[in-house]
Formats: sequence, structure tokens, C-alpha cells
Amino acid sequence: MDFFRLSTIMLVVLLVGVVAGSVGVGVIAGRAMRRRPNVQHESVGAVQAALLGLVGLLLAFGLSMAVGRYEARRALLVQEANDIGTTYLRAQLLAEPERAMSTTLLVEYTDAAIELAEAVPGSGEYEAARMTIAQLQQELWTIAGRAMDAAPVESAPRLYVEALNPMFDTHTSRVASLGNRVPTPVMLLLVVGSAVALGVLAFYLTLLGRGLATSLITAVVVLIILFVTFDLDRPRRGFITVPDAPLVELRESFET
Repeated sequence: MDFFRLSTIMLVVLLVGVVAGSVGVGVIAGRAMRRRPNVQHESVGAVQAALLGLVGLLLAFGLSMAVGRYEARRALLVQEANDIGTTYLRAQLLAEPERAMSTTLLVEYTDAAIELAEAVPGSGEYEAARMTIAQLQQELWTIAGRAMDAAPVESAPRLYVEALNPMFDTHTSRVASLGNRVPTPVMLLLVVGSAVALGVLAFYLTLLGRGLATSLITAVVVLIILFVTFDLDRPRRGFITVPDAPLVELRESFET
């Protein structure tokens, strides 16, 4: 199952259904076992404690992986905005007509980068923005070559070329980061492990004759952690998105 392609509503329904189902099964099984004599509560308690500890580690591990990837995407977007801004400034040093051509293309490049940041990876808008950026990169590099040929000993064209390379490399890294998500088997392990642990917990608490409140509170906490972990790994599909403010502010600065 590709969790990334699910809508937010479908993801919530899936997580709630799995967690609620496991708690319900645990409660039903606990009530059935409670009627039987000589039930070993201690062994069940040891199993549920071990499972909860293991799931806690898994949740922390999955959340840290998702947060790390989210922060990497944010950092690369800021870096790309900085690289475009540096290239735009160095383009001012070129002679005409390369200067005007480069600055115009860099404005279009920034617009395409914003479109890419606001599109869902894999969608038609996303692929169109990628193709536009690839074409603009070729045009910018061609202009840089003309500037070098026209003034091979001048420093301005060399500075411009030195700014273009990092800008292209950062864009490639940012595109790769959008596809670098937590592996699906890890996500499945988080969901299944959490469901099993919550089911055993509900079974144990019901076996002791305690209320359902503790199981429900624990289930809600686990659900929140699971949803945040999934949402962090969905750059433009969920509530937690990578802000494109650095690129937007850069684009606005071109107007002034």
C-alpha cells in the first residue's frame, strides 16, 4: 500500500479504523477471558508491557525519520532560493544582451520553482514544472557559454557560471528529497505494531476489570503520533507542508 497517494481523509479513516478495530477486538477478548477462572494476568501484563515498549521505540524511530526528511526538504528549498538569488545578482554583471536574457529566464525559473513547490509530487502540474525548469536550465547554460565566449578573460562570466552550477545541483537535490520518503514497510510496521500493542493493552485492562478510558486515551495518543508521522512525509498532500515563502519572497524582490 502506498500511503503517500492516499488523501488526508482516507488516511485518517484508515488509521482510525485499524486502531479502533484492534482496541475493540482486545476489549471483546478481554471480557470473554475474564469469565474464565485461573487466567494468568501476570503473563498477559508482561507481554503487553513489552509490546508497548517496542511500539514506543518504533514510533519514535518513525517520527524521527519523517522529521529528518521534512527538515531536509525545508533546508533545500531555502538553499535553492539563495542560489537563485546569487545567480540573479551575478547575472547583473554580464554584458548585454546576455544580462537581460539571463535575468528574464531566472525570473521564469523562480516562477517554475514556486509551481514545483506548490504541486503534489507525481501530479501533472509537478511534472510540467520539472520539464519547464529543465528547459530553462539548458537555456541559461547556453547563455552562460555565449558570455564566456564573448569575454573569456573577464571575471563576470566565470562568476555567473560558478553560480549556475550550485543552483542546478540544489534543484536536483530538492526534487530527489520530495521522493525520499519513509519506506512503506516501515510505515506498515508502525501501523501493525501499534494496532497489536493497543489490542493487547485493551485486552489486559479489560481482563483486570478496568474501564475503557485508559485504552481510548492511549489509542488517541498513538493515532496522533501516527498521523503526524505520515503527514510530515507528504509534502503537499497533508496539513504539514514545506513552506515556499523563501521562493515567493525572492520572486517579489525581483520586482523591486
